[in-house]
Amino acid sequence: MNNFAGIDDKYADYENAAVLLQPVPYDETSTWGKGADKALDAFLEAAENMELYDIETDSEPYRQGICIMDTVTESSSPAAMVSAVYGRTVDMLKSGKFPTFLGGEHSISIGALRAFRENYPNLTVLQLDAHADLRAEYGGTPFSHACAMCETMRESNLVQAGIRSMASSEKKHVNRDRCFFAEEINSGDGWIERSLEQMTEQVYITIDLDVFDPSIMPATGTPEPGGLDWYTVTGYLREVFRHREVVGFDIVELAPMKGYRAPDFMAAKLYYKLLSYRFEYYEDR
Repeated sequence: MNNFAGIDDKYADYENAAVLLQPVPYDETSTWGKGADKALDAFLEAAENMELYDIETDSEPYRQGICIMDTVTESSSPAAMVSAVYGRTVDMLKSGKFPTFLGGEHSISIGALRAFRENYPNLTVLQLDAHADLRAEYGGTPFSHACAMCETMRESNLVQAGIRSMASSEKKHVNRDRCFFAEEINSGDGWIERSLEQMTEQVYITIDLDVFDPSIMPATGTPEPGGLDWYTVTGYLREVFRHREVVGFDIVELAPMKGYRAPDFMAAKLYYKLLSYRFEYYEDR
């Protein structure tokens, strides 16, 4: 496996790296567009063609070190995958490094979040997503991509942003004080401040790429119209990093499209952008 963005080995070495990137190319419960298990190669190829200087933060985050971990390959069952990701996350948290994850489908977040809740009892989970993902079970399992936030809803403080699709059964589980629908984000002011007020000090961010409008991010399993644009999402996330301690994040649901590389590049750029925010504000905490 290549180093992230082709960085020198000294920046990709585990001992020197401040950031751990955990790939989980699992795509067994998705029910329409498949391909999230192919995200890693497309993501890494795009990253190799990305400039490593970030204009906005005047920084080169790769110099903090980014180590790609051995891929979690468990796929015998959704429950087994969740357990494997949980175990790997426990080890990552013990390292004291900054854990990040690349899916795969959104169910990969379930195991990671179990470990983070144990480590941070007052954790807020910030979900950027087109879908509520609050079903108790889907397709015969509670570990489906459609259930990705159900356990978190019960066990953590969940803040949702960009939601624009859900089943009627999920409506009763949505906390309107902590859910910011895409329509109100696109037409209203003050939502960022209101969302920050709902967060505890320590935040884990989970980003389903279908939060973006499909005009700029069509390479997802279930693209929904009416999504957010690049600057809305990155501007919001910068404020989260500025005002809260972000303890980890994941990016999921990239399903590469043959012959169309822009979404792959966008996912890699988003990952790197989040690292630039992390290290811009890290010294202040």
